[in-house]
Amino acid sequence: MLDYCSSGTTQGKPKFVPFNDELMETTLQTLHTSFAFRNREYPIDNGKALQFIYSSKQIKTKGGLFAGTATTNLFRNPKYKTGMKAIQSQSCSPDEVIFGADFHQSLYCHLLCGLIFREEIQSVFSTFAHSIVHAFRTFELVWEELCADIRDGVLSSRITDTSIRNVMAKLLKPNPGLADLIHQKCLALTNWYGLVPELFPNVKYIYGIMTGSMEPYIKKLRQYAGEVPLVSADYGSSEGWIGANINPKLPPQLATYAVLPNIGYFEFIPLRESVNGQDDMNESAFLYMGTKPVGLTEVKIGEEYEVVITNGAGLYRYRLGDVVRVVGFHNSTPELKFVCRSNLVLTINIDKNTENDLQLAVEEAAKILTDQKLEVVDFSSHVDLSTEPGHYVIFWEVNGDASEEVLKQCCNRLDKSFVDAGYVSSRKVNTIGPLELRVVHRGTFQKILDHFLGLGAAVSQFKTPRCVGPNNNTVLQILLNNVAKSYFSTAFV
Repeated sequence: MLDYCSSGTTQGKPKFVPFNDELMETTLQTLHTSFAFRNREYPIDNGKALQFIYSSKQIKTKGGLFAGTATTNLFRNPKYKTGMKAIQSQSCSPDEVIFGADFHQSLYCHLLCGLIFREEIQSVFSTFAHSIVHAFRTFELVWEELCADIRDGVLSSRITDTSIRNVMAKLLKPNPGLADLIHQKCLALTNWYGLVPELFPNVKYIYGIMTGSMEPYIKKLRQYAGEVPLVSADYGSSEGWIGANINPKLPPQLATYAVLPNIGYFEFIPLRESVNGQDDMNESAFLYMGTKPVGLTEVKIGEEYEVVITNGAGLYRYRLGDVVRVVGFHNSTPELKFVCRSNLVLTINIDKNTENDLQLAVEEAAKILTDQKLEVVDFSSHVDLSTEPGHYVIFWEVNGDASEEVLKQCCNRLDKSFVDAGYVSSRKVNTIGPLELRVVHRGTFQKILDHFLGLGAAVSQFKTPRCVGPNNNTVLQILLNNVAKSYFSTAFV
């Protein structure tokens, strides 16, 4: 028996979840099931996969059990590599890179291995879309250094881990022709559009979780992917797996998941959204239709539910906190679409805005930046109750310098894009103050990632905290200490 250790990026601290051989078997079954459907649409040969995967250290609990992040326990299990070989998804990177102690060194070598084996790469993968985007943003900064390594056959001095240097020395040989080819391809790209197929001409698809909090990264991922299909990975969490993506050709935003009935016992709590903020619900934007959950075959198409899971790892009727919508059935098992987390992201008065509401508002406001060829790199939010009345604070990191006028317009558009009736009515009567947009210095969200890595989190599981509450005080201080500009909305004046 082992313990999973969740990343802790959502609530500010990790939680321990049991992990055993049975959960490992259900993981492999889920991966094999989705691969069967995916390989039918995008068949791959016996090539390699560029996998941006990382392992953090395991710790020992007071009770004597080993604990690590979900991905760490997975990647360290001997059955994982065998399972990946069975579905033709072997990483092009050696174990020393995957299990390296320094994430930045591992990422650099993942990219280098991908370039060395560029003709053999058939898929690009990471647990979350964020990790793939982060990897290619890093490539934009280090591609010339990577070319130099390939040209000379000598690994960059930035790699100091002895085990990584030793294993990479066996792979890296002087290859001026390959270095020149990569250099020419990078120079020929416009704004890095289509980077992936240019670097890896035989790649069939890019694969990773792209729903929920990962949706904001799809636009950037599409830029790198060009015409290469984006396939959303299966539906699961640190607590266990729920379903497989059996419709891989659907765009990530429309991805659905067929529940695998033999990997656990699933129940569903019927929900309906609260209306006009009239319901006294401080912790959820959803009301429960009744206290009795329904079974797998009792759910109804078009209805929304919270998922309850019982599995072989020891969880009994565990409320996952995910809201899903039933969109159909595959034979007799329901197909689910992820909607959002059930807990609120932003609330002050009678307003109730979820993570999805925040994402939609940011996407709408970010459209104003496109005229200046700028984009939002990442974002978060905070409820500021230090003033009366309280107000929403939205943190943006932008990839360039936007004009004052444009950022003021973005701030107003953000405020107007929260369409929850409770929020709009509260803004009109000033029981919620003007929304504040705080633009942070470039690299701020990298500092947040580094903070969680320092706590032992694995980058494979990292999710940017979309709402920074009191339990995430360190993250809030990182954001506050890096504010470059601040704007208040005049949308309701």
